[in-house]
Amino acid sequence: MTNAKGDHVPLSRVTPADLLIDETVRKMMGFAIELNAQIARFRGHCFDDVGALQALLAQEYGASVGGRKGNITLPTFDGTMKVTIQVADQLMFGPELQAAKRLIDECLAEWGAEAGDNLRAVVNQTFDVDKEGQINRSALFSLMRLAIEEPRWVRAMEALRDSIRVIGSKTYIRFHRRDAADGPWRAVTIDLSAAA
Repeated sequence: MTNAKGDHVPLSRVTPADLLIDETVRKMMGFAIELNAQIARFRGHCFDDVGALQALLAQEYGASVGGRKGNITLPTFDGTMKVTIQVADQLMFGPELQAAKRLIDECLAEWGAEAGDNLRAVVNQTFDVDKEGQINRSALFSLMRLAIEEPRWVRAMEALRDSIRVIGSKTYIRFHRRDAADGPWRAVTIDLSAAA
C-alpha cells in the first residue's frame, strides 16, 4: 500500500487497524462522493425549475417575478410547503475600518466613564475578529445603528460605511414544510450551497 508520504509499504507491514480504517474511509467516501454528485444535480434541477417558472410567469404577466436581487419564495397552494431562493451579498471590509476603529477609540477615551460598559462591550465585540479573520458583521451593523451625534463618531460611522465592499454574492435554496397552514415551519435541510 502507498502511505501518505508516497512510500510503498508491504501489505504485511500494514496493521490490521490501519487496513480496517482505510477500508472504512474508502467505503464512506464512495457513498459521500455519489451523494454529493446527486445533490449537485438536484441543485441544478431546482434552479432550472425556478428559472423556467419565473420565465413562464414573466411571459404571462409581462413582469419579472422575484425581488430586486432575485429573492423569491414559492409556496404550495395548501400553504404547507415552500421553497425559498435567497441571494446574499458577500462582504469585505476595506482599510477605512481601521480608521473607524481609531476614531471610535478616541471617542471612548474622551468620554471615559460616561461611555458606559455596554457601549464598550459592543465596540470590543465589533472589532474582535473571529478565528477566520472575519469581522463580526452583525455587531458592526448594530454599532452603525446607534444614534450618537458626536462629530468624530459620525465620521467613524461614515468610515465604517465606506469600508463595506460587496465582493460577490451566493445563492441559497431552502426548503420548509409544516403539518398545517397555520403550523410552525420546519426546515428540510440539504446543504446545497456546498455541493460541487
